[in-house]
Amino acid sequence: QVNLVESGGGLVQVGDSLRLSCAVSGQTLSDFGMAWFRRVPGKERKFLAAIGGDEGRTYYTAAVRGRFAISRDNAKNTIYLEVINLKPEDTAVYYCAADRDYNDYFYGLDLLDDTDFDFWGQGTQVTVSS
Repeated sequence: QVNLVESGGGLVQVGDSLRLSCAVSGQTLSDFGMAWFRRVPGKERKFLAAIGGDEGRTYYTAAVRGRFAISRDNAKNTIYLEVINLKPEDTAVYYCAADRDYNDYFYGLDLLDDTDFDFWGQGTQVTVSS
């Protein structure tokens, strides 16, 4: 049984920074591709960033490159998403997800969507107030 539990969301101000965590149980992080998505009410869930492979390669969708950083701590079996310079449009529910079929080439094409992932957390709300 694979379980993912996100934490670290909340109410923040424009320009703040935030770190979200996703604690993983039932799998070894390096065996899976791990990712962060977010969903704005009324819209589909959007891919943000992923990490995979023994060396922890990272991948970002173009829209968040430079402000978002994904990382992992294998000893803690946890992945993180750090966001700097938060904007009102970053308000969303943030989800972490796990993929049993990590592939470096495919991840590098920036074509990932939620159908590529097998396990999901419950999400954590981030609200950016101006």
